Amino acid sequence: MKRKDFILTLGTAGVMSFAATSLMAREKKAKTKKVYFHYLLFWLKPDLSAEQVEEFKQFFEGLKKLPYVKNVRYGKPAASSPRAVLDNSFTYNASMEFATLEELEAYGKLPGHLALVAKYKPYFERMMVHDTVYEF
Repeated sequence: MKRKDFILTLGTAGVMSFAATSLMAREKKAKTKKVYFHYLLFWLKPDLSAEQVEEFKQFFEGLKKLPYVKNVRYGKPAASSPRAVLDNSFTYNASMEFATLEELEAYGKLPGHLALVAKYKPYFERMMVHDTVYEF
C-alpha cells in the first residue's frame, strides 16, 4: 500500500508542477509590455534661413505638450562616418513614445496636433513616418 501511495503522490506532484509552470508561463506572456514609437524624419526646404531652421524646433516642443505623448526626443543627423546603409540626408528627426496604439492614433487626430502640422508644413518639403511597437 505504501508504494501505491508513493506513486500516487509522485503523480500528483508532477501534475501540480506542470500546472504551476503552465500558469507562470501564461502570466509572463500576459505581462509582456508593449511600447509604441512614432518616428519622424523631416527634410526642410533648402531656401529656409538659419533662423527658420532653428525655429522649426518649436514644432517638436509643441508636440511635447499634447495629450498621450509620453516622451519626445528630436535632433539633427549625427556626423557618422559615411557608409552604404547610412542615410542622414534629413534635417531633423523625432521619436515619440506612446503607451498604446489607440493613444498613438488618437494623438494624430488631435486639433492641437493638426494645428502644429498646418503651421510648420510650409517649412518642409518631405516627411517620413515610421510607427513601431516594442515588446519586452
